[in-house]
Amino acid sequence: MFFDFTHNYVLENDRVILTPLNLAHINDLNFFSEEELIWKYFLGESNGYQNIDRYIAQAIQKRENMKDYAFAIYDKKQMEYVGSTRFFDFSEEFNTVRVGYTWIGQNFWGTGLNKNCKYLLFEFAFDSIGFERIGLGAHSENSLSIAAMKSLGCKQEGVIRNIFPSILSDGRADAVLFGILKDEWKNNIKNNLKNRL
Repeated sequence: MFFDFTHNYVLENDRVILTPLNLAHINDLNFFSEEELIWKYFLGESNGYQNIDRYIAQAIQKRENMKDYAFAIYDKKQMEYVGSTRFFDFSEEFNTVRVGYTWIGQNFWGTGLNKNCKYLLFEFAFDSIGFERIGLGAHSENSLSIAAMKSLGCKQEGVIRNIFPSILSDGRADAVLFGILKDEWKNNIKNNLKNRL
């Protein structure tokens, strides 16, 4: 079975619900468009700073074009929508996908919310859909994102040199690439991550 872009997948555990991102979420998420630090490493069209309606509309269009599948993140503990994440760069030929474009309101950083989101995404991708690998990546200056991926059990796989403008200087910066394989998920990462939620 491959991924069905027309289906409204809902992923849920005790802490978080991931629901397909739609135009109704503009009002729920608009507050976070003012939090500049969230968008620091989101470049180009992926930057929703002060323009969440455009950001959400583009995400919906990419789903309609069968390119991306974005979710709104609902924190069950605080009973509010707090961010977004998505699957993208699908390959039916190679049975792979990437996870990214993840952002969460600053007040929810370090609360375990991201780990819960990633657990649900990984579990769905590997156990329900049957993808062979998930790719992830980050701007090399985004130390928080890189540390988060390592803490999830992602393996660093490489670097794309000088692909981004530097955020911290006038120069250029790298992309750091990570991945998880289906066997790694089933044999180790799944249980380790679940025990830390």
